[in-house]
Amino acid sequence: MGRILLIIAVAVAVIIVAGALFSLLMGLLKWGLILGAILLGVVGVSKLVKSRSGRR
Repeated sequence: MGRILLIIAVAVAVIIVAGALFSLLMGLLKWGLILGAILLGVVGVSKLVKSRSGRR
């Protein structure tokens, strides 16, 4: 009986740790995508401004 409870406790602990790790990875991915989109916007605006100033 004690061994079964120990196995169940370990399984629950593994699920909790895996969930926390997955949440952390998804948070990092989200911030990476946000920063990438901002960087892409800055590069696009920069190229647009340079191409317009070169026409004058």
